[in-house]
Amino acid sequence: MSGFTARHCGSLRASDVGQELELYGWVARRRDHGGVTFIDLRDRWGTVQIVIRSTALVAAAVRNEYVLRIRGKVARRPSGSENPKMPTGEVEVVADDLEIISEAKTPPFEIEDDVNADEALRLKYRYLDIRRPKMTQTLELRHRVVQAIHRYMDAHEFMEVETPMLLKGTPEGSRDFIVPSRLHPGEFFALPQSPQQLKQLLMVAGIGRYYQIARCLRDEDLRADRVVEITQLDVEMSFCTEEDVFALIEGLWATVWKDVLGIEIPTPFPRLNVKEALLKYGTDKPDLRYELEIADVSDALRQTGASILRATLDAGGVVRCLAVPGGKDMSRRELDELALIAKGAGAKGLTWLPGPLDRHLAEDEMAAIREAAGAGGDDLVLLVADRRRKAETVMGLLRREIARRRKLIRPGEWKFLWVYPMFLFEEDDQGNLTYGHHPFTSPWPEDMPLMAERPYDVRARAYDCVLNGVEISGGSIRIHDRELQERVFEILGMSRERIREQFGHLLDAFEYGVPPHGGIAAGIDRLMMAITGTENVRDVVAFPKSQSHQDLMLGAPSPVDPKQLEELHIQVVPPKKPGS
Repeated sequence: MSGFTARHCGSLRASDVGQELELYGWVARRRDHGGVTFIDLRDRWGTVQIVIRSTALVAAAVRNEYVLRIRGKVARRPSGSENPKMPTGEVEVVADDLEIISEAKTPPFEIEDDVNADEALRLKYRYLDIRRPKMTQTLELRHRVVQAIHRYMDAHEFMEVETPMLLKGTPEGSRDFIVPSRLHPGEFFALPQSPQQLKQLLMVAGIGRYYQIARCLRDEDLRADRVVEITQLDVEMSFCTEEDVFALIEGLWATVWKDVLGIEIPTPFPRLNVKEALLKYGTDKPDLRYELEIADVSDALRQTGASILRATLDAGGVVRCLAVPGGKDMSRRELDELALIAKGAGAKGLTWLPGPLDRHLAEDEMAAIREAAGAGGDDLVLLVADRRRKAETVMGLLRREIARRRKLIRPGEWKFLWVYPMFLFEEDDQGNLTYGHHPFTSPWPEDMPLMAERPYDVRARAYDCVLNGVEISGGSIRIHDRELQERVFEILGMSRERIREQFGHLLDAFEYGVPPHGGIAAGIDRLMMAITGTENVRDVVAFPKSQSHQDLMLGAPSPVDPKQLEELHIQVVPPKKPGS
């Protein structure tokens, strides 16, 4: 049949009235009214209403999710029947011909945005879940963001270089996924946690400006904002300072927001010292869409008669407080719930003013607390006494919870900021010295004398870009001196043998003319979480793993053929049963 033009379902508008066309798509909905059948036909681009007046065209078996080919003419909807909620809501297609291309079973859940289905079921049938308009639109938005990144990086003379997936295992913060070598029995590759060392070697190679949309894998316990397979924008540049990196990334996010979202983002971004961030907001990735600043009242309470506070202060701890706007109306149940959150984060307890602590505090002490917290007459003040790091963590959690419960977060705001500088070393869960960002980060030159005696006070030339309480990118200026790099490894407790075994290739390269360099990595998944407003990273990834590291759609991980294990010289030892 001539004269029919193939079009997308969601592309039709009033300007197309009278056009003869051909559509392909899935049946989203079917309605029969007095001899006339209406079908909402859906494809990736949207949905349009099909009108079928000839009973000869409609097979009784046409059901939701059948794949159809429709030929017909675009017409205006009758006056009063327009649907302003649909981009195609002014028009409909009057069908002249209908073909059932593919039939479909009844889906295990409704293919609609407000689906009430268990996440595990949606992950098992992810190809159906992606048909939901919201999921399709999210993947389309992600595509546009990545395309904008490519255009921007190319315009700034960065070269995209693909780095290998089979690497040597080195410590970079998480467990490696390892891959056995068939040709080298008993030896293993590691899948990349990041291309960190490779991009530094590209700087030694003279590439100067590198970027990559890189796939990274980390064998770690999952949380709502983490997956084992990560997509990140990876960037490295030679002869740069922090200011060069800041300017590059601020321009990038401003371009993405303008080109993709149509929103102007002011630059430069505010900057916040990490010590100030931890004090005022209880986190190194604060959400500035609401105020609720935390205050330190340790000095005002040094001589307090409140024994629970005095004991903590005498032991070297701190007392932090936070005013809850209008908080005097909070019920005892709400306060007990906040106390449980504090204890769940490891706090010794939570107290408040006015409350049980009043009779133990002098009038001037209570006045000092309320003044420091900026509390008004109707406000309640929460107090936590603990070690500094613990108090910061707990107060940060309480700040976020109060903002959520009392609806203090201002929607529609995009609060970017740099948190900088970070610390070179931190404590791990066992109290041992470990690196704050990664072991290739350069310390501040003026802090070098502290390396041996006070390593926790050594600042790193590291920085995080935070958006609405989410760390969307982080990086540093790297060490480019072999002697300094070896010294950092040694402070971290690595032996000479281990340093040589794991990092000899990098140290050797540093003897062949290495430029000063630095860079940053931006998590595409977390970026999309911030843009879409979801708290679950699986909402912005096409085929994510479940919380328990399983691919419920493909049925992975799964056992391997014994013959393949034999070729790899691997013997599987069953895990020991508890108590055996």
